[in-house]
Amino acid sequence: MRSWRTLAALCCLVASQAYGRDADPAETARLRADPARLIVVTVADAVRSIQGRPGSTPRGYDSMQQYTGTSAARRVARSIAEDFHLRQVAAWPIAMLKVHCVVFEIPAGETREQILARLSVEPRVQLAEPLATFETRAEPYNDPYLALQSGFRQLDVADAHDVTRGEGVHVAIVDTGIDATHPDLANRIAATRNYVDNDTAQFRADRHGTEIAGVIGALANNGLGIAGIAPAVRIYALKACWQLSNDSDAARCNSFTLAKALAAAIELKPQIVNLSLGGPSDPLLDSLVKTGMARGIIFVGAASQTPGFPDDISGVLAASAAGGAPQASPASASAIAGQGPQRLRAPGREILTLLPQSRYDFASGSSLAAAHVTGTVALLLAVRPRMSSAELYALLEHSSAQSLSGSDHDRSINACAALAALTPTASRRCVPSPSETHVAGADP
Repeated sequence: MRSWRTLAALCCLVASQAYGRDADPAETARLRADPARLIVVTVADAVRSIQGRPGSTPRGYDSMQQYTGTSAARRVARSIAEDFHLRQVAAWPIAMLKVHCVVFEIPAGETREQILARLSVEPRVQLAEPLATFETRAEPYNDPYLALQSGFRQLDVADAHDVTRGEGVHVAIVDTGIDATHPDLANRIAATRNYVDNDTAQFRADRHGTEIAGVIGALANNGLGIAGIAPAVRIYALKACWQLSNDSDAARCNSFTLAKALAAAIELKPQIVNLSLGGPSDPLLDSLVKTGMARGIIFVGAASQTPGFPDDISGVLAASAAGGAPQASPASASAIAGQGPQRLRAPGREILTLLPQSRYDFASGSSLAAAHVTGTVALLLAVRPRMSSAELYALLEHSSAQSLSGSDHDRSINACAALAALTPTASRRCVPSPSETHVAGADP
């Protein structure tokens, strides 16, 4: 097998299905029943595009392509299943990678490692990997009323809003569902997709995605609740994770659901994709993220103590909670140059945000830190739309010098200071950093 670490992760039920289709509940149930017995395999496929209008939502998907795989690729997948005694659970053509992707269940009596070792030398196979599991990054809170919207103040967002509120920027949130009916998200959700099930009520009841959307884009000056970091952004809500309990932020995803959501996000062409989750390194998901980066999309992820997806991908802006435990790799020259993990610190402890059913509460974790970074990036891209990940990282890392904290790991990015390096309007409103520098190409 050729070692293609330039691929993406997963497969959908039938090769003729499209990114725009809601998940098949039976298929999802099989994927969740025993993921330790499942593997992901890709084979070459000359995927064709067909026109069609997905029927699951009336908003935002008129321009999405549908894709159908070739019969040859499906025959190859069937022959691999027969030769290795595998049972197909799900399949999907990934057009942007020109592959047909299949989730197989391994036979009784064999370990996943044994099957993957045999597939690694199979010439018909481009990639074979475990079906990985991913989880949202959340922590329980305590003393919740000590810091109402502390992140908003710490990032100096009020002054930043005198320059921009993220107008014209679209953010894809790959997470659990989001309560689009929350009054503080009115008209902020541009489109919704569900890659877990067809449960609309549960989509609206999901906590974690609603919390992330609130930090990023809750309405400002509407007489209700809180204000988001970038309250003028438009949000694509792409559900790839299922909530473990309606009373907890904890949620889980896998390679299959995440890859479907990532492919859809890339098709939608947002400026930013927020990934407030983490798990093991995953070559398929890695490939999808790199495909999105090549198309100019900025990816923001939650940092983890043990590097993995998505914070181990060069070019991803990975965020950890300011004041929390230091994460695996500090900022470095290679990170600033875009050649390694780009880790930032942002507010992520006791953050007041939205909950479903028009409620509000506090939440903590690097998931919330990632949301603060995403909101700040949206403000910057509204002023300078074509900034690269490396340029954004340099600005944000430099802005953390504005922190008044005495220790490095307590410091946070500062939205207003970052904007000050781009435009004189912001520089007049924001306190300049100690070594006030201007990025290349900034306004004179």
